[in-house]
Amino acid sequence: MLKSLIGGLAGAIALNLIHQLVKKVDPDAPQIDKIGEEALSETMLAAGQTPPEGKALFNATLASDIAANTIYYSLIGCGSRKHLLRRGVMMGAAAGIGALTLTKPLGLDDEPVNKTSKTQAMTVGWYLLGGVVAALTIDALGKNKK
Repeated sequence: MLKSLIGGLAGAIALNLIHQLVKKVDPDAPQIDKIGEEALSETMLAAGQTPPEGKALFNATLASDIAANTIYYSLIGCGSRKHLLRRGVMMGAAAGIGALTLTKPLGLDDEPVNKTSKTQAMTVGWYLLGGVVAALTIDALGKNKK
């Protein structure tokens, strides 16, 4: 289980790192953090809490995103090692497609991930990258244990 969590964390960090780096240089880059900030703010308001603002909101969203993606990507480690990479690809792609298709039904602004076809491709690609990084990390940690 620890190997899976470490792999999940590696995938979550890879996803967030590429997101933060590319959005600084490409205007078509997904703004996944904006969706997260909206979701966190609305959730806190619904719970009767005052959400943070500015940098505090960004930091809380980033921490929540890393935690949620760590748990999600750690599920790649469930099952046989033989299919780790396949699960990483499938779960990464599913997360990316979910980011494109679930925002609007959840009442969130989907423009940050659906702005252009390039934005959509990057969104799916980055989640896919996270899944692959998680799978490869879990696999490498498993090989070191033998």
